[in-house]
Amino acid sequence: MATTSAVDVIMPQMGVSVSEGTITKWLKQEGEEIEADESLLEISTDKVDTEVPSPASGVVTQILVQEGETVEVGTKLAVIGGEAGGAQADAPQEAPPPEPATQDAAAEAAASSGAESPAPAPEQAPPAPEAQPAPAPAPAGNGQQADGKSFVSPVVARIASEHGIDPTQVPGTGRGGRVTKKDILKFVESGAPAQAPAPEAPAAPAAPAAPEPAPAAPAEPQPAPVAAAPTAPAPAAAPTEAAGDEELEPMNAMRRGIADHMRRSLDTAAHVTSAIEVDMSRVVAIREKLKPEYQKSYGVNPTYLIFVARAVVETLKNYPWINGEIRGEQIVTRKHINLGFAVELAEGKGLIVPVVKHAEGLNLLGMAQAVTDIAERARNKKLTPDEVQGGTFTITNPGGYGTFHGTPVISQPQSGILGTYALVKRPWVIQDEHDKDVIAIRPIMNITLTYDHRLVDGALAGRFLQELRQKLESWGESDY
Repeated sequence: MATTSAVDVIMPQMGVSVSEGTITKWLKQEGEEIEADESLLEISTDKVDTEVPSPASGVVTQILVQEGETVEVGTKLAVIGGEAGGAQADAPQEAPPPEPATQDAAAEAAASSGAESPAPAPEQAPPAPEAQPAPAPAPAGNGQQADGKSFVSPVVARIASEHGIDPTQVPGTGRGGRVTKKDILKFVESGAPAQAPAPEAPAAPAAPAAPEPAPAAPAEPQPAPVAAAPTAPAPAAAPTEAAGDEELEPMNAMRRGIADHMRRSLDTAAHVTSAIEVDMSRVVAIREKLKPEYQKSYGVNPTYLIFVARAVVETLKNYPWINGEIRGEQIVTRKHINLGFAVELAEGKGLIVPVVKHAEGLNLLGMAQAVTDIAERARNKKLTPDEVQGGTFTITNPGGYGTFHGTPVISQPQSGILGTYALVKRPWVIQDEHDKDVIAIRPIMNITLTYDHRLVDGALAGRFLQELRQKLESWGESDY
């Protein structure tokens, strides 16, 4: 039944660490009918591209956010039902209400960010009397600008904390002046944060008694001069004209997300890569035996990747740090293993890492079915947010294209990523039945482990690879 009252369509929370999303396509336009749970629009985040279903049946009376716009979680995107004219008239006042939906998380994130900035507070204390009038008019106005500026998503708060930045010093381009992830990363790259607070340092001793008015310190007038600093990166965005035979195309939300995630990983973890060569003769023999049976009975093919994944899971049980992470100054380990698999999308122009949960409970068949299903869902963009969250270790398989070595980037906050490479027949020294060294032709695979040296030392990584190789070279069919 179509609704007669107005129902808001809100930007959903697409994962714990996702704070914003981009509208890529509206599947219905204003004035069109839609059924409850029918796809209304497509959104893209740095984790997943997905369709958003309609929360009710009725007419799309208003679309508030246009295609290509990036907005915070909790932002009102559209209205289903109600009076079209009234919805438009109330739009300016109704847009802000969804923001409080994320205030709990925002307050928590802002608190952690604020804990890092007690030093700037005394510096800003002297102008406190000037700052107090500023908040006063805000309630008399729409209040949106003040709320937008003070709202800090968990992702923005974390990046600000890592780089010692006060988020209120960053000019926001989001709704209501809100600081987005793109804003904070641009501010970091400009180098301005390290220089901005310096000129204000002399102001601190000017009023030692200022700690009492400290609550007024977060006022915006003082950071205002700093706002000019981020204009430095502007030239980087300047190349808007192609030269010669060049072509320009904008980065979509997924590509920007990958770029940000990879850059943050390199800035966060101490990347080291170790490699080992594995004689896959036993795996090749078992696979050839099982392949016809698996194809006929289950419709899946036991690829080499599945054998490696099965051996990796068993090996990780003995190396909890490689399956763990660093969280602040604590080491997190767990008994479950959530295995991520890097999947290529859109002819190499996209990458997503769906996660097989509790892989420690899967045998070879279960692993084959799980990986086949989740990879297919990833390519068809049918993944749910939960299916790309919670990975504890990742495997990437560029060997499918013939590459024999690489140094993958760790998917934060994990501590390791395994790379599997092309199976190549090579001359290999083995021992015959008389313990004599002889040369034979063997299918050899190069396997790499990139690990975070803050947690995993080279010796530990070496033992992990050695044990993994031992399993792949010696396991029989029953072991899988």
